[in-house]
Amino acid sequence: MIRIYSKNYCPYCKAAKALLTSKGLQYEEIDVLNSPSRFKEMQELSNRRTVPQVFFDQQHLGGFTDLVDYYAANVA
Repeated sequence: MIRIYSKNYCPYCKAAKALLTSKGLQYEEIDVLNSPSRFKEMQELSNRRTVPQVFFDQQHLGGFTDLVDYYAANVA
């Protein structure tokens, strides 16, 4: 399962979701904009305060640039 913590106005969040969609992957989106508890959850899981934060299963991948780098290195 892919989970992405985002904010609806964030261009990097939109780009990360578009990349995942282009790969045919489904994901769960958690919008942290109006949810302090979910934002805190994201911070505790990722040790970061910026969005997006992407998780594959329970593994933290990182933000948008990390996602792009992952696909560049691991997916043909």
